Amino acid sequence: MPDNVLQYIALNLGLSWASGINLYAAILMMGVSHNAGFVELPAGIDYLSNPLVLLVAGAMYVVEFFADKIPVVDTAWDTMHTFIRIPAAAFMAYGAAEAMGPEMQLVLALIGGGFGTLSHATKAGSRVLISASLIPGARQAASTTEDLGVFGGLWLAVAHPWVFLCFLGLFILFVIWLIPKIWKGIKKVFGFLRKIFYKQPNT
Repeated sequence: MPDNVLQYIALNLGLSWASGINLYAAILMMGVSHNAGFVELPAGIDYLSNPLVLLVAGAMYVVEFFADKIPVVDTAWDTMHTFIRIPAAAFMAYGAAEAMGPEMQLVLALIGGGFGTLSHATKAGSRVLISASLIPGARQAASTTEDLGVFGGLWLAVAHPWVFLCFLGLFILFVIWLIPKIWKGIKKVFGFLRKIFYKQPNT
């Protein structure tokens, strides 16, 4: 069991939450912070600080930085990353709990995957609505805010774990409020597209 349980929990949940939004930014933040001595990563995920891992994460972050701001491409990117961000969040949570035994590893992997799913679904769903709104600069503003949120959230998880856990609680409440609205908006978007592409010929 880690000495500072509160910080460990905040770091684990923070990494899972951030991975669902921008996996590559989360890896860069944690890996660089570990190498700089700002944070001590659990033994099961200290591979995040490996130079090769950071090189690949950095390259992918640059690709995502631009893909995230292009219409249609951002939605396709998020859809593809459903199969990357969520498993990665669960995998890192599992590795981070290496010292706690296989039972806790499984429990934390499930929790980590759940938080990764929650943040990813919120990001991907809200992006569909933002793209449909056609508001100039909205996509770019959302992308920048998400990146800053990942870096800031992980910093809080390390430096002020109690503050981060409170923030995470507020995020969950926000998602509970937001998800029905996202679902309703997505149904309207797809209903509109269905009318366009399946328009009945005049009789």
